[in-house]
Amino acid sequence: MSGTDVVESIEIQNVVASTGIEQELDLKSLSLDMAGTEYNPDNFPGLVYRTSDPKSACLVFRSGKIVCTGADSVEGVHAALDILFEELSDLGIPLPDEPEITVQNIVSSADLRSNLNLNALAIGLGLEDVEYEPEQFPGLVYRLEEPSVVVLMFGSGKVVITGAKEVAQAEQAIEVVRDEVQKLGLLG
Repeated sequence: MSGTDVVESIEIQNVVASTGIEQELDLKSLSLDMAGTEYNPDNFPGLVYRTSDPKSACLVFRSGKIVCTGADSVEGVHAALDILFEELSDLGIPLPDEPEITVQNIVSSADLRSNLNLNALAIGLGLEDVEYEPEQFPGLVYRLEEPSVVVLMFGSGKVVITGAKEVAQAEQAIEVVRDEVQKLGLLG
């Protein structure tokens, strides 16, 4: 199978990014002033602000730190945070001119389009980089050094890549995995 087929099968499932507005916030007041929020400090210390387009959740903390999750692209995270920033600005909360937004994690899925023998892969990929306990979890956990991501591999050939900071790292990871599995003669 060609490398582009595997890379083209990548779908971003979730992007997590963080930012901050460099000041303390009164979350109770914000929860009353902003539509679409949830604030229950007994269950979770942050205010949850949901956007529908793009679909995401922004977790806003008293410290001014913000974590955005649920968007399916880096652009989506930026759009969701722009919506939140606009709401905060409309409430008279001063914001930095260009808040620094840092992607913390991109979770993506891909398909090697071939069934995988996970027992053989666990041995072939080297036990120091692999965790495989099928009675605990049906997937093989493969920790790559370059790029520095974790790949979950399933018998169906489906894979989940987590820990990427850029989409290019997920693409590189699926190519590395495909090449390793092919080298071992375990790709159908």
